Amino acid sequence: MTRRLLLGNLSIAVLVLLCLEIPLAFVYSRAEKERTVTATHDEADSVSAFAELSLTAGREERELAHRLVECAQRIGGQVVVVGRSGAVIASSHRMSAGQTGGLPALPEVAAALSGRGPFHARTSTIDGTPHLSVAVPVGHDSPPAAAVHITVPTDAVHSRVNQVWLLLALAGLAVLAAVTGVAFAFARWAARPIRELEHATAGLADGRLDSPVLVTAGPPEVRSLAETFNQTAARLEQLLASQRAFAGEASHQLKTPLAALRLRLDNLEPAVAVQARGSLNAALTETDRLANLVEGLLAMARLEDKAAAVEAIDAGAVCAERHRTWAALFQEHDVDLVFQDREVDAVLALPGAVEQILDNLLSNALRVSLPGSTVRLELRHHAPGRRRSAAGDRSLRAELHVIDEGPGMPPEQRRRAFDRFWRAPGAPKGGTGLGLSLVQRLAQLSGGEAVLREGPMGGLDAFVRLPCPGPASGRPSAGHRSQRPASRV
Repeated sequence: MTRRLLLGNLSIAVLVLLCLEIPLAFVYSRAEKERTVTATHDEADSVSAFAELSLTAGREERELAHRLVECAQRIGGQVVVVGRSGAVIASSHRMSAGQTGGLPALPEVAAALSGRGPFHARTSTIDGTPHLSVAVPVGHDSPPAAAVHITVPTDAVHSRVNQVWLLLALAGLAVLAAVTGVAFAFARWAARPIRELEHATAGLADGRLDSPVLVTAGPPEVRSLAETFNQTAARLEQLLASQRAFAGEASHQLKTPLAALRLRLDNLEPAVAVQARGSLNAALTETDRLANLVEGLLAMARLEDKAAAVEAIDAGAVCAERHRTWAALFQEHDVDLVFQDREVDAVLALPGAVEQILDNLLSNALRVSLPGSTVRLELRHHAPGRRRSAAGDRSLRAELHVIDEGPGMPPEQRRRAFDRFWRAPGAPKGGTGLGLSLVQRLAQLSGGEAVLREGPMGGLDAFVRLPCPGPASGRPSAGHRSQRPASRV
């Protein structure tokens, strides 16, 4: 922010200086040139009046030449009196025959000898030096008897103009240096509390809510912002503390009935017939899964690193188990459920996250599938190649795909599908609009991502990409892996 404030102030200062100095320099340059032309014109009129008196009174040419030499020394140029015939009457310097013969051909001299106006000026370059040439007629006759031609080098004028431009540039740099110092001090003063607020905001994002921002300097708006930030942080800390307390109490209250339910199911085992043992075991499994899901949801609600720690999960075993669980329901709707495992050893995820992700994706796929269609559950590797993960590495990842052959979704609906409570227009009844949102949240907390794209058969390919554990991450928590060929129901 200091840099932006400094650049802003310097930009304004540079703009003001340019608006002032450039017109001033041009005005000075024009005034200096006009002054030179006026001074040369006055000298030419003076010499013309003297030459008229000399020619009328018949004075010696020596006196006129002496006056021309004095004038030439005063202005630092050359003065010549040219007769009507083109002959040189008097000159302040020696001239060659070529110079003498070329005088009548000069535009200003020809105009003055023809009587076209009282004053004629022209700029030219002689031997690489810019000159100002002025010619005035002698006398008031038309055409005049003679003309006065004065040539003055203007390099001194250009030198003075360049010096003024240089002085203005140096003055502008000095002003910019002063403005830079003042602007830098002001920017530091204004940005210091902003930096403190930035550090406090970073701490707030990391969960450090117990260090208020002490801003006693800076603009009043920033001090007011710091006070509001402290109030917001205190309020947020209070809300998070209340949420953590509620999550702890809810966890305790939910664990008790779940434990009682598990105990009652265990006690039912001796009284259950042999042919019903499978259903009892499935109920026990679902009770355990419900307990894990409760723990995962409470961990998400608390957003505590310890509670939301990821584990190495045997993704293949979980997918096979969920495939067996959903098989009967898919058969009832005359939909084929195909599972293909490409030997993914393990993934890193929250406890219970993979099960809940698959349940939501399979439920959505079954809801949109027509009788006679197929839903594929695939577990495959994903090599990111040149694409870096969020942690900056190139570790191997796994993908859990649920691919249906339903109507699919257009791109604009796929972009909104993860919004909470959003349901696609014309979607089957029974959904809440929270399934995909929960899938995305579980995937993000597990270090992965959830993606929707068009399926190969025109349906929807909903998949979750999860990181795989490294060599030191330990064995999967779902037990020993066995060879699981592709299955179909």
